[in-house]
Amino acid sequence: MRPKPILFVLACLALASSLWGGPARAAIGPADAQREGAQLRERFARMQGEIAASGFGQPLRLVSEDGDHVLKGDVYARVDHPFREVEAALHEPGQWCDVLVLPFNVKRCDASGRGDGPGLSIFIARKAAQSAAHAFRADFRFRVEALAAAYMRIVLRADSGPLGTRDYRIVLEAAPEDDARTIVHLAYSYGYGMMSQMAMQAYLSTAGANKVGFTIEGRDAGGKPVYVGGMRGVMERNTMRYFLAIAAYLDSLRAPPASRIEARLEQWFDTTERYPRQLHEMERDEYVAMKRREARAGEAPAESPG
Repeated sequence: MRPKPILFVLACLALASSLWGGPARAAIGPADAQREGAQLRERFARMQGEIAASGFGQPLRLVSEDGDHVLKGDVYARVDHPFREVEAALHEPGQWCDVLVLPFNVKRCDASGRGDGPGLSIFIARKAAQSAAHAFRADFRFRVEALAAAYMRIVLRADSGPLGTRDYRIVLEAAPEDDARTIVHLAYSYGYGMMSQMAMQAYLSTAGANKVGFTIEGRDAGGKPVYVGGMRGVMERNTMRYFLAIAAYLDSLRAPPASRIEARLEQWFDTTERYPRQLHEMERDEYVAMKRREARAGEAPAESPG
């Protein structure tokens, strides 16, 4: 099934909701990093009951909120990578480009330096078959707020975006759980106005009418789960897609350099298909072939160092 043109609205809201930050780096001291890392580990430890009951099949919790014209999504998870690997893999804009090209509708991502700091340009297609030349371009700034031996925080933010959306914010926090595993928190939010709300409601009443998120709000007469829908459902799907892209990118770095792009494409698709009710958009062969074409055409970025 090919994504519908109306998904362009979602693409803009989702990927514009993916970034901006200030100038290059604002390091925090060792004591503050230790405290922030300890707080992240404590939050994750308190979630073990919810994680066990979540049904994700992995140590992960996803929560969302829609209030006062602000949508928020948070993923807390454990990844099987030492903190030093996570930190080394995700503190440069070019590395985030390797992550962000994984979703089907992202045709290209360019990392660049600007007068006010490093930035990213992301090209978002209306249709899967479109090239970067005909895609929507979104420009973002990038900031590393903390980079220490025991804690990392990356912040990406935009003041405004398409269709009246505003105040985009993505935060990635990471702290070591032990020598082999890392706790990560991906937070994603944006504000929306009347125009963006109407556009989203139009999508939700047509192509997105049967789309749901992951939060179970109740049970139907047959005992089957009733999942959250509406704008919270959109937020949950997009937040999960980004987390799975980060996980696929991290795992792919253990493959030989020549095989990494292929490995992350296949893993991203396969992990999204664990949740077909929420995340299925196109068939595996179609997705992989499309991304291979984009890589050959130079629309996907080359492998970034590290």
